[in-house]
Amino acid sequence: MIGGATFKDIQRRYNAGRDRLLKGATIDTSEPEKERYARIERVRKDYAFFVEYYFSHYCTDKDTGKLVPSAPFHIKAANMLKKNGNIKAVFQWARGHAKSTHIDLMIPLWLKCQEKKDINVMALVGKSYENAVKLISDIQVELEWNQRYIYDFGEQKGTGSWMEGKFVSADGVAFYALGRGQSPRGLRYKDKRPDYIILDDLDDDELCRNKDRVRHLTEWVRTALFGCFGAEGGRFVMVGNLISRNSVLENISNTKGVTVSRVNALDEKGNPSWGAYWTRERIERQREFMGYRAFEREYMNNPLVEGAVFKNDWIRWIKPLPLHKYEQIVAYCDPSFKNTANSDFKAISVWGRYGTSLHKLSAFVRRCSISEMVRHFYDLHESFPENALCDYYIEANFLQDLLLDEFATEGDARGYQLPIRADRRSKPDKFQRIEATSPLYERGVIGYSEKLKQYPDMLTAIEQLLAFEKGAKVNDDSPDADEGAIFILQQGARTDRGNPSFVSRQTIIKNSKNRF
Repeated sequence: MIGGATFKDIQRRYNAGRDRLLKGATIDTSEPEKERYARIERVRKDYAFFVEYYFSHYCTDKDTGKLVPSAPFHIKAANMLKKNGNIKAVFQWARGHAKSTHIDLMIPLWLKCQEKKDINVMALVGKSYENAVKLISDIQVELEWNQRYIYDFGEQKGTGSWMEGKFVSADGVAFYALGRGQSPRGLRYKDKRPDYIILDDLDDDELCRNKDRVRHLTEWVRTALFGCFGAEGGRFVMVGNLISRNSVLENISNTKGVTVSRVNALDEKGNPSWGAYWTRERIERQREFMGYRAFEREYMNNPLVEGAVFKNDWIRWIKPLPLHKYEQIVAYCDPSFKNTANSDFKAISVWGRYGTSLHKLSAFVRRCSISEMVRHFYDLHESFPENALCDYYIEANFLQDLLLDEFATEGDARGYQLPIRADRRSKPDKFQRIEATSPLYERGVIGYSEKLKQYPDMLTAIEQLLAFEKGAKVNDDSPDADEGAIFILQQGARTDRGNPSFVSRQTIIKNSKNRF
């Protein structure tokens, strides 16, 4: 039993769900039986239609009022679990991508309504007993008040209640709630052992900070909980987003024989994985407010340890010198290969050297087209006073025909060509190069212009720097551009310090093979 404020909260949730169902989708009791049977046959095969017909109240976009279709990964997961009655699977889906709604609620009820019901005892494990009770209350309210489901598959109300942490539907399917670490031994209904066990969001920040607790809980999952199955086995499913490498989710994902489904908010091409709901605009709003590091953890299954290489305390804000007083200024560009707004970040870092001090004077860190990046390069050049000269660099292997054409086109529009130099050095491993700059931060050699303290591009640059670590799936375009500029400044690289020489488009194209 549960009580107090928690009980009242779940009771309100249950009542709200009941009222929503009673006011929601209607049924046509006068329809021919032939149509009803045809629908039942279809929903048993077509998961997307099953969700749309019985659970439209879950699938309506509150902002637009439109029905949001299931994503391909929802349908794939449902079909996989239907096809495999004996499976161990982990669903690492981004936050807000309906993992609990589908895996905990809709898929079990889809298995239950098959011609031969494909689920007998379901155990739902939450990070706490109260969380698990809340989740099975969502199942019970559907079984007792979803008129469409009841009309097609018969009366569902049985015995027991979510208030007791367990209930049984009219056709004998039992649902149990368990908290993490709670003893599951002896869990069964009549002669049936669990055949569908779900672990939902077992990890939290406090747990993941303690390696011993994570290890012990992982062992509990693998032994006491998994041992609930009989010899025939069952569906053993874990859902969550990867908030830490030290987590039960990560440990179970790396266990032999476990199928892992990973869905990030953005796919490998930078497109929304569930574009019907998570539009680019919604994703960008989340990322802009949350910041790079938090967004990567919650929406990209990429937990980053802040300060693994670079410490926040090493970020030193300085009042920059007048530009003409710097002995050398370098603008270094790290472009991504793809000419789309959804690929990696494009970064331009401007650094100045004064004596032994290195100052970061400007930051451009954006997901944008090559054209926008080139325009920024030209705007940057035009912003410098005549008595402050800057050297412009891009890594040599990036200066391909596409980039040359973009620079030449922009130069034609402005009446001059920007003198871009190629960084031709044979670069060592990227991690080693960037990590090698960390002592300069620690010793206070590096300072960031205080004028950029609230500048969005600078904040993104700092987030990328602090998130940088070995093996992390993290954007490192800004730290890479920083390293390029710092290397050139430290080498005291000198080229012609006179006025920039502007050449024609024809000359650039003619000499491109020799220059780059």
